[in-house]
Amino acid sequence: MNKLKTFIVLFVLCLATNVLAEDGSRLWLRNKLPQDVTLKIDPTMPDDDGYRIKGKTVTARTEMGLMYGRYAFLRGEQGESHPYYKLRILNHWDNLDGSIERGYAGKSIFWNDRLEIDHALIEKYAEANASVGINGTVLNNVNASPKMLTRTYINKVKEVADILRPWGIKVYISVNFGSPKALGEVKTADPLNPQVRRWWQKKAKEIYTAIPDFGGFLVKANSEGQPGPFDYGRTHADGANMLADALKPFGGIVMWRSFVYGAKHQGEDRVKQAVSEFAELDGQFRDNVILQSKNGPLDFQPREPYAPIFDQMRKTPQMAEFQITQEYLGQSKHLVYLAPMWGEFFQYVKPSRLVGIAGVANIGLDTNWCGHHFSQANWYAFGRLAWNPTLTSNEIAVEWLKQTFDTDDKALLGMMLRSREACVDYMMPLGLHHIFKFDHHMGPQPGGYIARYPIEWCPVYYHRANSDSIGVDRSSTGTNATAQYREPYCSLYDNIETCPERFLLWFHRVPWTRRMNSGRTLWEELQWCYNRGVREVDEFATIWQSAKPLIDEQRWREVSKSLEFQQQDARLWRDVCLEYFGQFANKTK
Repeated sequence: MNKLKTFIVLFVLCLATNVLAEDGSRLWLRNKLPQDVTLKIDPTMPDDDGYRIKGKTVTARTEMGLMYGRYAFLRGEQGESHPYYKLRILNHWDNLDGSIERGYAGKSIFWNDRLEIDHALIEKYAEANASVGINGTVLNNVNASPKMLTRTYINKVKEVADILRPWGIKVYISVNFGSPKALGEVKTADPLNPQVRRWWQKKAKEIYTAIPDFGGFLVKANSEGQPGPFDYGRTHADGANMLADALKPFGGIVMWRSFVYGAKHQGEDRVKQAVSEFAELDGQFRDNVILQSKNGPLDFQPREPYAPIFDQMRKTPQMAEFQITQEYLGQSKHLVYLAPMWGEFFQYVKPSRLVGIAGVANIGLDTNWCGHHFSQANWYAFGRLAWNPTLTSNEIAVEWLKQTFDTDDKALLGMMLRSREACVDYMMPLGLHHIFKFDHHMGPQPGGYIARYPIEWCPVYYHRANSDSIGVDRSSTGTNATAQYREPYCSLYDNIETCPERFLLWFHRVPWTRRMNSGRTLWEELQWCYNRGVREVDEFATIWQSAKPLIDEQRWREVSKSLEFQQQDARLWRDVCLEYFGQFANKTK
């Protein structure tokens, strides 16, 4: 059976699921009613899996294009559409024991101690991804186990790849750079050692023999204790190029993450270290190496300025890494729609600067896949933006609401669009950042300090509040992080008079008494923002109560319970932060 026939059969089978309970398990694919749709192949269309929809006719050059077009038709699209990026990839931080690092929706859908693959579940996962154009998935955590490269796990990756392939999804894996040594097969992992290079070449051949369309490797090296080329006095380019050479004969790529700190540039301002380690290597990477960088220079905070590494690396292909799972945004307990955050990033980094987008997945074994019914919208939004980064947050939210709840209610739409800004307000307004509780990153701990921890793990490092002022001086008079940005942002951020207030405490040390644009002092403005965030969440709860006639009972009840928790948590954030910072601000004469 060819891909198209397979898709049609599976599509028809899915129609029968409409009688199931409204538990969120069907995501945005609930209402796939039978349609008299004509599917046509047109060999003159661009060879990129795009599609054209006119009336009830879907036309594409490829079978994959017809599949994407069919789902586009079901969400109401007309006209022609082509994917902006070839690489539209989910990154799963799933561990081989079934746990998920920064996962808040249950255990892994891929891995468990029994090494059993749930084919039906992976089929549903594949359809959900295909419906929004996602065409790649990294199956394991970037903090990778060397066991991932053993025959047992390669066979399991093959099993998953065989399920995903008819849906146009390639598989990738994260690899531990020290695997040859860790597995006891070579005495070193030095990327310039001929034995090590041969080991990786042999391993690549083994993988591609099992999985001919395998996508490649994702690598986290010399960051947070992970092994890497620095262990042998080598560079990131040395390490990435060794892997790239092993994959090149098979068409594979290396996605090398720039999330590095505390290794080569220990003691330097953490937000500067990626540029410090990589800028001098620009142009030294193989053509099948892609530098994968988080949207901001720190670590998926509720608001960060864009990462300046996107300005600095002009000769190296780059991907942006977004975090769909809400590690720092209330996890699966808060309603926070992330498309506005990602749209903000694209205001600074033009989509044309990138060759693809990766998203850290929020998917687990929970019945509704994502832990919170509205967290499904972030998975959906990631896929839609990876296909078309010019879509607005409003457009995506309307699509998702209609398919998921059969409504485009203006109040619900407004709630989604305001939710990220509300989260910033009740957690870390005006450029505050990384003041979460240690390790699990849920809840506030602005006074957090543990002497045995690296200072950059401690919340006090990120605000440095005293009785005079608050914030980190990253201007030319401080750490000079502003110098890593292109103009006009270098000058804009460097000057306290022109720095946008939403980034003020990120880039500047500011007296509590400084007058803000509102006329309030900085301390008064912080209080106003925290209170505004709490009011917004209270309004969301009211909106949801009013929406009860529009929503099925189970999902309404479950979201209502989550919003009650979010209200309590927003108050906790406000009260803890204002009490802590107040002990300094209220001493100001």
